Amino acid sequence: MPTRQGSADDADQGGARTSGGGRPIDSAKLAGRASAEAAVAAAPGPDETLAAPPDLTAAAFFDVDNTMMMGASLFHFARGLAARKFLTATDLAGFAWQQLKFRVGGRENAHDMQASREQALSFVAGRRVSELVELSEEIYDELMADRIWAGTRALAQMHLDAGQRVWLVTATPVELAQIIARRLGLTGALGTVAESDRGVYTGRLVGEMLHGRAKAHAVRALAASEGLDLRRCTAYSDSANDVPMLSAVGTAVAVNPDQRLRDIARARGWEVRDFRTGRKAARIGFNSMLGASALAGAVAAGLAYRRRDRS
Repeated sequence: MPTRQGSADDADQGGARTSGGGRPIDSAKLAGRASAEAAVAAAPGPDETLAAPPDLTAAAFFDVDNTMMMGASLFHFARGLAARKFLTATDLAGFAWQQLKFRVGGRENAHDMQASREQALSFVAGRRVSELVELSEEIYDELMADRIWAGTRALAQMHLDAGQRVWLVTATPVELAQIIARRLGLTGALGTVAESDRGVYTGRLVGEMLHGRAKAHAVRALAASEGLDLRRCTAYSDSANDVPMLSAVGTAVAVNPDQRLRDIARARGWEVRDFRTGRKAARIGFNSMLGASALAGAVAAGLAYRRRDRS
């Protein structure tokens, strides 16, 4: 991952920045550009992942959470970090609570995204990038490899077989996103970029989390860098939060969509692919909510018990 230096122009550790003239820089655009730069730097040559002569102007972009993978990659990652004592039980309960609210409400909000961002920065600050990469490899094998949707993986392979590059686009840290892409035999990944200095995380993000508008900016920045014709590109997602990315390409496909995205896809004539049976969708949703609720409840009970002990 490229090293990103902080500067006197940095407004604060939340990632807000100003240009040399003091004008605020759009943090979503900054995040998108940084993600595209990291993706290009880490990606192999096109011939290394393609099963056919390369089609250099077309590509496919896949969201990860609930599109390529069952559940939220960041939540699985947090579970793995907690098992290794990188996160406290309270931190993990916070991730679980946000996952539960997302499952029930079907959408994220700015406050929750900011909370996730602050949690992420708190545990990576001062740690080496190489350490996070090594942990990501382990956690993918333990908690994520068996959660890939076979149907979505087949769609990705269809693009590779046609000579098109395939990129993941996710709010997950770019180091983890690139590992997921590599294990699936894809071209690369666009993900959230945390700033580092000489291989050590500074505790700042470059821009913001790669979410919503930032994903669309990342896709456009990558297309400009790689000579892609976005009219010939395809994007896949499960969430209405990704409408900016889906709208940036010529073909949009809703995969395992939430209700808002299903409605938007119907109104705009977008294709819908759902790899969940009714029973499986209910079971996955229920188990995710139950797991998050139980985890949050157990942690809350533990904290209450400790408070009683101290009183």
